[in-house]
Amino acid sequence: MEEIIARPSVTRKILKKYDIHLTKSMGQNMLVDRNILDIIVDVAQIGTKDLVLEIGPGIGSLTQLLLSEIKEGHLIAVEKDKKLAEVLHDFFSDCSRLEIINADILEWDWISCLKQKEHLYDKIKIAANLPYYITSPIMMNFLESTFYFSRMVFLMQKEVAERIVSAPGSKKYGSLSVAVQYYGRPEIVHEVPPTVFIPRPEVTSSVLVIHPYKEKPVKVQNEDFFFKVVKSIFQQRRKTLKNSIYKGSVLNINKNKITRTLERCGLDPKIRGEKLSVAEIAAFSDKLLQNVKKEVT
Repeated sequence: MEEIIARPSVTRKILKKYDIHLTKSMGQNMLVDRNILDIIVDVAQIGTKDLVLEIGPGIGSLTQLLLSEIKEGHLIAVEKDKKLAEVLHDFFSDCSRLEIINADILEWDWISCLKQKEHLYDKIKIAANLPYYITSPIMMNFLESTFYFSRMVFLMQKEVAERIVSAPGSKKYGSLSVAVQYYGRPEIVHEVPPTVFIPRPEVTSSVLVIHPYKEKPVKVQNEDFFFKVVKSIFQQRRKTLKNSIYKGSVLNINKNKITRTLERCGLDPKIRGEKLSVAEIAAFSDKLLQNVKKEVT
């Protein structure tokens, strides 16, 4: 396909030709601004021999630009909508560097697929226009895996992106902030207005880049316990750190053990957990685990 897909007139023509009716319930918003797509490709820093996983390619506006960067690499486009996947097959039928998968990314075994190919390419990256209603599950699915991506670029709801990059003590700082920042360094690189989509979403979007850590700067003794502490903190964020854990439903820990742990960490007994950085929560979690040992439920 030589025609530039990321144009309102071209996108409408394609949708009409294939009788495609986009649905809000599936988060189907087609980006029709070439400048925004160029920004996504630019920050992804696609090398000529990279392996790229694209999630939610739609009718292929971003796919088209990614393929122009990958000369000796490979692009795997995962599209849940069967009709849209058929459009992609039509448009890019002569492109051997593209593999189109008609599947739900949360159900498809992407790890096995990438492991079979990773030795053939330089770096592995993700580029995605994420449906707003399942942004967090998709993103965390990749971050929590043992598979290493050198860069992840997501187009997502601005509000979610701001939560991800927020700092301790801010209103938007929460469990999602801690989780993403534990696995990588996130940054918002561009704001995207609703006017550049067909159909227009009701919210503003952002281009978010995550630089996953190959070696995490913050390490914990037990990740499961660490995230239980995080969950306790933000389930009752207005309570003190001590009370959010003691009175919460996630952990069952003696109050004295929590108090001693606060003392060992040099923390004010009245401090709220939402004030702590990822590193501080990790240090507290490790010392609390040492104190409770086998009493964790």
